[in-house]
Amino acid sequence: MKKASPAVPPVAASVAARGGASAALSAAVSDPESPALARRGRLFIVATPIGNLGDVTFRAVEILRTVHLVAAEDTRLTRRLFARYEITTHLVSYHARSAPGREVELLEHMRSGSDLALVTDAGTPMVSDPGGELAGAWAAEGGTVVPIPGASAVLAALVASGLAAPRWNFEGFLPRSGRERRDRLSRIGADERACVVYEAPSRVPVTLSDLAGACGGERRAAVCRELTKLHEEVVRGTLAELAVRAASGNILLRGEFAIVVEGRAGAGAASVSSSAVAAPTMAEGRAEVARLISAGAKRSEAVRQVAASSGLDRRELYRPA
Repeated sequence: MKKASPAVPPVAASVAARGGASAALSAAVSDPESPALARRGRLFIVATPIGNLGDVTFRAVEILRTVHLVAAEDTRLTRRLFARYEITTHLVSYHARSAPGREVELLEHMRSGSDLALVTDAGTPMVSDPGGELAGAWAAEGGTVVPIPGASAVLAALVASGLAAPRWNFEGFLPRSGRERRDRLSRIGADERACVVYEAPSRVPVTLSDLAGACGGERRAAVCRELTKLHEEVVRGTLAELAVRAASGNILLRGEFAIVVEGRAGAGAASVSSSAVAAPTMAEGRAEVARLISAGAKRSEAVRQVAASSGLDRRELYRPA
């Protein structure tokens, strides 16, 4: 398919040919009626598939084919999408570690009147992905930012979780440690909305364990792995059960993960409320330890889970029920 607009040279060459663009723009910004503003390009924020390349929208393909330039988080991955849909638009790299000069080049590209599409490896730019600084800078200049919605790991996880979640919160990746992590976990535990968390495979067990401690082990949740891909898997259960399964190797720790946690006002609210009225007894705690061990958990992990969710003494929990 022929492109609606001719291809432009690489960004750096375009910038060199427009040495006075910044000065002209500065004068134009002070005059909203200036024709220079009307000639500026648009920034398209284009969502791409989170795994299955068939999930791209018709509109996204059309935009990617017809803009002058596409800035991609990883050009190697984006070329797979381009090959599938016969897109030949020029690609440049733009990611979280790009030098400041690349953002300047992209802004100059749009100031000259040429459109730009921004894509990341999967999903929507700026949602736990780079792109926010570029979009913010262009919007601050009065530039046009156009969303091209599409596949979303957040929404896919929510609907696959099986949890009723008319209201929800997206936390993205939690801090790895420290007070900020504890504060975020505490807020998730107290929130009446469901919550979606992204996590790296190796950290799924510890995050499930920490969520069980903050929310209560009986809070329902779902671990969503490789959504829309060949090995898609959704494992549902209580946070205590899921933490044990992850720690014991019964959840394959490979691929992309999203964890959905039920809100406090959901089915888990009853256990939170009742525990506030009457704390579990040591006998009940030991019985829960025995149940987790029978489900495949190591004794040390089972005791840690129950102590975190119940507040019972860890040393006492080690004694048989």
